[in-house]
Amino acid sequence: MPLQIHSAPPPEPEEVAPRMKQAIESAVPGASVEVSAVSPGHYEIEVVAEAFANLPRVKQQQMVYRAVADFMSGDAPPVHAVDRLVTRTS
Repeated sequence: MPLQIHSAPPPEPEEVAPRMKQAIESAVPGASVEVSAVSPGHYEIEVVAEAFANLPRVKQQQMVYRAVADFMSGDAPPVHAVDRLVTRTS
């Protein structure tokens, strides 16, 4: 009998975006977060947080990427790319 691989269909972008938003809000308390699905697997993220004060932009973005890393890892991740990431304090 040949090997058969069964995989679940990827989650809809409208299901993934709110979960990503929640993960970022948990990682960056007090943040205002917007996550938009651009196309399947592609997202835009905007995060406004006082926690970013006095941090270089790369450190701000690293905080966000750490929060969504689980969505971008594994054999069939629901997120393939963050097409646009904006971080700011106000």
